[in-house]
Amino acid sequence: MRNASPASIDIVKATAPALEKHGVAITTAMYARLFENAEVAAMFDRAAQDSGEQPRRLAAAILAYARNIDRLGNLGPAVQRMVARHVETGVKAEHYPLVAAALLPAIRDVLGEDIATDAVLAAWGEAYWMLADILIAAEQDAYREAANA
Repeated sequence: MRNASPASIDIVKATAPALEKHGVAITTAMYARLFENAEVAAMFDRAAQDSGEQPRRLAAAILAYARNIDRLGNLGPAVQRMVARHVETGVKAEHYPLVAAALLPAIRDVLGEDIATDAVLAAWGEAYWMLADILIAAEQDAYREAANA
C-alpha cells in the first residue's frame, strides 16, 4: 500500500478550504472528463449525476478525506459505505487510474495553476493513491466474500 508523505499530507490538509469552496465544481468537471469513457459512464446512475447529487456526495467525501488524511480511522464508516457501493456497481482496480486521470486535471481546471500547482497536484496524486489502495484492497475482499457466499 502506498502512503502519502508528511509534506503531501500537509498540502492536502491546507487545500481543504479550497475544496470546501470549489468541491462540487471540481467533481462536476471530473465526472465530465470521466464520462468521456462510455463504458465508465454506463456504471453511474444518470439521475444522481443530473441532479447534482453524485458530484455533491463525492465533493463531501473528498473534503472529509482532506480533513482527516492524518486520521483515517475517522473515515471508517464512510469507507465501508463507499466499498459497498463500489462493489454493487462493479468498480474494479482498473477503474482507479481513470478516476485519477480525470480528478487531478479537474482540480487544476477549477482552482487554476496559481493554487493547483504541480506540488499540490503531486500531493493530491499521492493522497488519491493512498486512499485508492485502501479501497481496492477492501473491494477485493468484498468481491471474494461475495463469491464464497
